[in-house]
Amino acid sequence: MHDGHGHHHHAHEDQPAAFPPAAARRLADIVAYAPASIVSREIVRGKTGTVTVFAFDKDQGLSEHTAPFDALVLVLDGTARLTIGGNPVDAGAGEAVLMPANVPHAVLAVDRFKMMLTMIRG
Repeated sequence: MHDGHGHHHHAHEDQPAAFPPAAARRLADIVAYAPASIVSREIVRGKTGTVTVFAFDKDQGLSEHTAPFDALVLVLDGTARLTIGGNPVDAGAGEAVLMPANVPHAVLAVDRFKMMLTMIRG
């Protein structure tokens, strides 16, 4: 388990194999749920940002933290509770939530859920 803020070493030139270009993929199929765990897989990495798909088992989460970049969450399956600047926001499959830079946020799996996280480094 890790919190999604570790340093992954992917070369800028190659996209991770999990997400070949010019192919249609169901994002929810890229990560599988694991008991009492958070699974993540980075699918795009560039100088301007990253895209990572996560699967959170029920009751897993990320404690409150702040990031210097805007982050866009798109829920793919289940329900996520995002707390942003102290305000809870529940998001279900197909819903997106913007977590602004420098505003504390936390994540909790009310139900197990999967999300795509797009981090904009700009």
